[in-house]
Amino acid sequence: MNKAYQVTKDFESVVSDYVGSKYGVAVDSCSNALFLCMKYLNVEGSEITIPSRTYLSVPCNIIHAGAKVKFDSNHPNIHDKKLKGAYQLDPYPIWDAALSLKKDSYIPGQYMCLSFSGPNKHLKLGKGGMILTDDEKAYKWFKKARYSGRNEASHLTDCFDMIGWNCYMLPEIAARGLVMMVGMSDFNDDLELEYQDLSKYEIYK
Repeated sequence: MNKAYQVTKDFESVVSDYVGSKYGVAVDSCSNALFLCMKYLNVEGSEITIPSRTYLSVPCNIIHAGAKVKFDSNHPNIHDKKLKGAYQLDPYPIWDAALSLKKDSYIPGQYMCLSFSGPNKHLKLGKGGMILTDDEKAYKWFKKARYSGRNEASHLTDCFDMIGWNCYMLPEIAARGLVMMVGMSDFNDDLELEYQDLSKYEIYK
């Protein structure tokens, strides 16, 4: 793989060290991070419970992954029409941590998905996300899955044995993330944002 992509590896290392996970896999969005986790765990045909107030890409990707959405209007992360902090895509060990980026916050044995997109995140990169894990097998799968099934080699010499997706984080975004991580506080509070109640929309049912 081109040496320019080393910066993405460096960014992954810095973020995973900060949150306390063994591995980090940078992708182009938290939405795709969640999707890859669901594809890895083969959620097709299952029912996944999430807060009724969350960003709309979450139920979209649950459906794209072949599962059904169950909304929880009384979810403990919902307060006065706002969603706060990280929540689990129950019953799977997948967490939407788009509103949480805290020192040593990684939960062992889980797949935690960060977001760097938009103006309201702790790390404001405009675009991007990351999967945090301590599972080496999953880590290797995510690395290939995010990059069209490619290994870290030229596509002219690589051997392909996996169908993947195109959701790799661009190195220029990773470089900006490296710079911004230098000033990252050890005492970040969970973010709290207002979202619509998505349970009222028929398209998610």
